[in-house]
Amino acid sequence: MKGWLKKAALIGAAIVTAVSLSACGKQDSNSGKKVTIEYFNQKKEMSSTLKSIIKDFEKKNPDIHVKEVDVPNAGTVLKTRILSGDVPDVINIYPQNIDFQEWAKAGYFEDMTHAPYIKNIKNNYADSFKVNGKIYNAPLSANVYGFFYNATEFKKLGIKPPKTWYQFKQAVKKIKASGKAPFAVAGTEPWTLNGYHQLSLATVTGGAKQANKLLRFSAPNGIKVNNPYIQKDFTRLNLLRENAQNNWRGASYNDAVVSFANGQSLIMPNGSWALPMINQQKPKFEVRTFAFPAAKAGHEMTVGSGDLALSISSKSKHKKAAEKFVAYMTTPAAMQKYYDVDGSPVAVKGVKQKGFDSQLGGLSSLAFTKHDMVWLAQDWTSENDFFNLTASYLMTGNEQQMVNDMNTFFNPMKASN
Repeated sequence: MKGWLKKAALIGAAIVTAVSLSACGKQDSNSGKKVTIEYFNQKKEMSSTLKSIIKDFEKKNPDIHVKEVDVPNAGTVLKTRILSGDVPDVINIYPQNIDFQEWAKAGYFEDMTHAPYIKNIKNNYADSFKVNGKIYNAPLSANVYGFFYNATEFKKLGIKPPKTWYQFKQAVKKIKASGKAPFAVAGTEPWTLNGYHQLSLATVTGGAKQANKLLRFSAPNGIKVNNPYIQKDFTRLNLLRENAQNNWRGASYNDAVVSFANGQSLIMPNGSWALPMINQQKPKFEVRTFAFPAAKAGHEMTVGSGDLALSISSKSKHKKAAEKFVAYMTTPAAMQKYYDVDGSPVAVKGVKQKGFDSQLGGLSSLAFTKHDMVWLAQDWTSENDFFNLTASYLMTGNEQQMVNDMNTFFNPMKASN
């Protein structure tokens, strides 16, 4: 009952916010002095930097005012507004999400396929999020997932960042023998393990498409305990569950970060978003990253998706102004200012980014390449139950239960296969 009341309150707040924002937009557009477009932001931690970039844009385009909107529960508010037909002019939206795909199919977003500014995005990264063969989103930056490691201790122990699964096992064995915990794991927050499990499945099967062929596009109840890929997946999950810090089952995300940052654990599986939190702990060692190793060197992988990623409302009254703003956001001038604060890999050509030896270098160097896959959930209808079943297996080690949970999770999706 409490959960239902909380959800109802959130939706109610979202509707009130949506109505008030819509009213504000109408007042601005009717002022007659200049065109006002709304930019709906979901990167609240980057708000001050985005405001600075917007000021730069407005200096170059004095006839356009960009109203940046930051609201609590942005995802809930955005969903409410879009379903009510009140779509912001420019939206920071995550293009791997099923909601984005459905809204694009329903015609809520402008087709960007032939927009000149899409050419500013390197390695055809925008193509990764096509819907029915068309581009509806300009992904400007990305997150990446892999392993943070204590480079100072690695050097003392004579360990190099592993390039193969065998090397990874040997590194973990050596760390454990030194008296340190190999992994910092947040057992109570399964979402932090989502990337680990998806990368495990992708590296053992040979890639993202092959992983989803096994999981999402196999026959109903087609996932079996004795499947060789599933057995290799168990091996990789077991490496984590058997070598985590003490009391990892009760550890939070913050607990895992602290365990890593204070040197108790030497490796932490997580995404690029964790770096600011790690640095806030002021670790007394070099923080570096490496990707998820495969059986053979040169096949390591990371996983991520569009982070600062922009779409334009197909119903915007000021499409030209919205397109000018998005075009400006795809320039090196705009995204250099963004990258210098955020640090996540940027997909815009011409932005100078830190090299392999930077803290995120082991992962960011793979961004937008064949070693960087989009989250497997791009082809799923949901994701939460998947990382919950991952955590459940790590807690219990029950192979049959995990396979049963996988089939229960994927079977309903297979009705449309």
